[in-house]
Parts: sequence; structure tokens; C-alpha cells
Amino acid sequence: MTLQTALLQGQQLLETAKIDSPRLTAEVLLAHATGRDRAWLYAHSDEELRELWWIHYGRYLHQRLEGVPTQHITGRQEFYGREFRVTRDVLIPRPETEHVIEAALGAPARSILEIGAGSGAIAVTLALEMKTRVFATDISVAALRIAAANAAHLGANVTFVAADLAAPFRDASFDLVVSNPPYVPMTDSLPREVREHEPAIALYGGADGLNVYRRLIPDAGRVLVPGGRLILEIGYRSSDAITELLAGWDDVHLDTDLAGIPRVITAVHHSR
Repeated sequence: MTLQTALLQGQQLLETAKIDSPRLTAEVLLAHATGRDRAWLYAHSDEELRELWWIHYGRYLHQRLEGVPTQHITGRQEFYGREFRVTRDVLIPRPETEHVIEAALGAPARSILEIGAGSGAIAVTLALEMKTRVFATDISVAALRIAAANAAHLGANVTFVAADLAAPFRDASFDLVVSNPPYVPMTDSLPREVREHEPAIALYGGADGLNVYRRLIPDAGRVLVPGGRLILEIGYRSSDAITELLAGWDDVHLDTDLAGIPRVITAVHHSR
């Protein structure tokens, strides 16, 4: 069997199971099985599939058909042009979270805090893109281990702290606070690969999805300097409610994605 035939067979299996992006998924899994990249697969499409490659590829396809996310099979996810290690202990970084990065890059800051570090994707990216030191908190020690490993691998100057929200930090400590908090309402139905394989603590935000925002916004206000900025990723139905929670803040602004869906809300802490 050639690599090209293996790709086609994998694609067909994934299509039959109604897995999203079946062709891309087959390519990623076969590349992982061979230890090469996707470009190499196409350059060597007529090469015979080695037995060891077939064993790994078959196992990876079976895992994906059983609902395991592709990122958990490969252990990797790209975010803002960099590769991050991911496991079941952290939320898989999503493309929409890159809107948080774009908003932050428009708000230069010397001191940055991320609340809810997860894989470290936001904190590490901001540290590297803004050339500054970043602090990041998370209540999950397991997640912080992954985040610290990603920061070390990518050479980012990030200090990770096991804590609830901004609890360890003094008042008026930061120019910028960013967060992608859990915002899925408990009643929402999520895809199987999300529901069964990603940490619930990073997904669900109570009955209406706003529990963490209710605590995070005042805590962020406490640690921000006057005129400091808060940038939050939000759920697609929560922009009005979170805008209300930001009453008393200045310059509240929503950023939408290409489909016009609100993704990020930015607010400036009022002068004390």
C-alpha cells in the first residue's frame, strides 16, 4: 500500500463516520504516524507504507473514530504560528482565541497578567510578541505543568502561579489583564470530542456561562492600574450580559470575527 492509498482509505473512513475535515485529519494522522510533515507525504505519495507506520496510523484512525480529538492524538496544536503541546489537562487552543492576541497587541503594556493559563497559549504568545514579562494564573496545577513546558520550549518569559483568578497579586499591579475564561452554559450540548476529552473546569461557566466573569471582572479591576485594559474572550451569546457586568468601566468595545460574531470584549479601568 502506498502513502497515497493510505490517505484515501483514511479519508473515506473518517467521511463515513462524519468526522470534520476528513482529508486534513487523515493527512495529520498519517504525518504523525510517519514522523514527517504533510508536505513530505505529498512529495513521497508513491512510497510504500511501512508496517510500523501502518500500525500507528491504524491506531490513530481508531482513536479519532472513537472521538479522541486529533490534537490529543498528536499532542500538538498550532496557535498564532507556534506549536503548543496539549493534553487532556488543558483546553485545546482555538483559532478564535487569536482575536484576544490581536486585541492585546493593540494595547501596549509593560506588565501583563493572564487569568486561566491553560496550555499557556495566550501568555506565551503575548510574552514573545510583546517582548515583555507575563504572569499567568490557573487553579489547575496539571494545566500549569503543560503551560510551563510550552513556555520553556518556546523561550517565553512567563511566570506561572497556581491560584484562583488574580488572588496572589497586589492592587494596581498590571497594565493589561487578559483571559479566556470558561463560558459554556451547563445546559449547552457540546460535541463528543469536546465533552468527553477536554477539562470541564475550562469549559463550563455555570448555568448561564457567566459565573467566572462575575468574579473575574472585579478582581481584574483591583489589580489593574488606572487606565489599564481588560481583554476577555466571550461566548457568542453573552456580549450583552458581559457588557452589563462592565458597567462603570470606560471604552467598552466588542471585536467580531469575520462572520460578525462577537469574540472579544475590551474595557478600560476607570481612574481611581
